[in-house]
Amino acid sequence: MKHICVFCGSSPGRNPVYRVAAEAMGRLLAREGIGLVYGGSSIGLMTAAADAALAAGGEVIGVIPRCLEVKEIAHPGLSALHVVETMHERKALMAGLADGFVALPGGMGTFDEFFEVVTWAQLGIHAKPCGLLNVAGYYDRLTAFLDHTVAEGFVKKELREMIVVEERPDALLERFRAYRPPVAEKWLDLGGV
Repeated sequence: MKHICVFCGSSPGRNPVYRVAAEAMGRLLAREGIGLVYGGSSIGLMTAAADAALAAGGEVIGVIPRCLEVKEIAHPGLSALHVVETMHERKALMAGLADGFVALPGGMGTFDEFFEVVTWAQLGIHAKPCGLLNVAGYYDRLTAFLDHTVAEGFVKKELREMIVVEERPDALLERFRAYRPPVAEKWLDLGGV
């Protein structure tokens, strides 16, 4: 793995442990020689991860749409900053640059970005690992809901297992290194069609 894309909040959240985890993820990637790809911002958890990676001597690549360059305050000190025109271009470029995807605590943007790459994996567009860093139980209810989607027949068990969940950055990275995409007969049941 050369680069991992980190999705996370442009807010720091209420619990200080979220920032600690974002910084730990940034430092870990730098220490392991893995570049960090992220949304290019200098606010919230996004900057916590980026600044920690940079301080540890790591490579950090930001991708930010022009419309958010001022609002999210584009980070001025990155290894590289790509300014794109649309959110779609942002997500596509981040996905193309990364060998895996991690969601730290975040909001709607984080969910959108993460579930898009999970959907791409389900469709066979990529075979890269996708993981949730479940800091302080932040994703407990989401993982329970994902299990519910399996129980209700909307998501196949092997596709649900594509989402790696760990509480510590080092454990998540180890799971990524061992990751093998699940084999599903088909991702969609057309009911005999």
